[in-house]
Amino acid sequence: NTGYFQEALVRAGLKELGYDVEEPKELQNPLFYQSVFLGDVDYWTNGWFPNHVSQMPKGWEERVEVVGYVAKAGGLQGYLVSKKDVEKYDIKSLDDFKRPEVMKAFDSNNDGKADLTACPPGWGCEKVITHHFDVYDLDDYINPIKAGYSASMADTIARYNSGEPIFFYTWAPNWTIFKLKPGEDVMWINVPKIIPKESQKPAEDRMTVSGIEGAVSDPVKLGFVVSDIRIVANKKFAEANPAAKKFFEVFTLPLLDINEQNTRMNEGEKSQKDIEKHVAEWIAKNTDKWNGWLAEARKAAQ
Repeated sequence: NTGYFQEALVRAGLKELGYDVEEPKELQNPLFYQSVFLGDVDYWTNGWFPNHVSQMPKGWEERVEVVGYVAKAGGLQGYLVSKKDVEKYDIKSLDDFKRPEVMKAFDSNNDGKADLTACPPGWGCEKVITHHFDVYDLDDYINPIKAGYSASMADTIARYNSGEPIFFYTWAPNWTIFKLKPGEDVMWINVPKIIPKESQKPAEDRMTVSGIEGAVSDPVKLGFVVSDIRIVANKKFAEANPAAKKFFEVFTLPLLDINEQNTRMNEGEKSQKDIEKHVAEWIAKNTDKWNGWLAEARKAAQ
């Protein structure tokens, strides 16, 4: 659901360009890539690269095109800590949670370990976090909470609001980092050193990233592969529709705008009607940019 907003905006753009666009379908990633490869689906707006490359069918480059940047380096993942406690305990990386005073400060259930709001079993992030616990030897120092993510994060935010130290995993775009802003409320921290899982090795250079707002260092070693969020289209469709392809190329969204809309959805504004309203409001606020994209798309079709 972190991708609904981008999808609805692109659909609105294509409609203004004269296309008849069906209501969106929801598919698992590998099934989508298979469908776009076969031409059953024309495009989607939520490809994460390089993360999704392993989920694409063999020979995908022949029939599938990855276009534009909805959010360059928008697909962030990592560990965050309350800013005042980063400063108080001089926390730079996961290794700092091995210090007794840090473990004690972040131990909310009195088991002697720092508590980390982590991922539920079966999620991709849970497998990476488990890998981190192994390679950085964290089992004796940090307790990963693997309950339902939304409930765990609601509890984390409540603890933050009552002045307690917090330590959690999250990804962007997401409502969590609109509620807890990096640089103001929380800080991204480092992993001790980059030790990729087998599946991360091809994109090892994207596990360290520069220019991240609210990070304890620049660059910051996130320990997760940073992805670009991009539009993925069937090649034949893109070639036959230069206006649509051009719109895909120029369409882009600030991560903050996606996080803000995701927060509104998390707070209950999540019907299709609500999302259409968010889209109309965004277009009204960004008229010049929007009209510029449409003009470029129309020009490409001439």
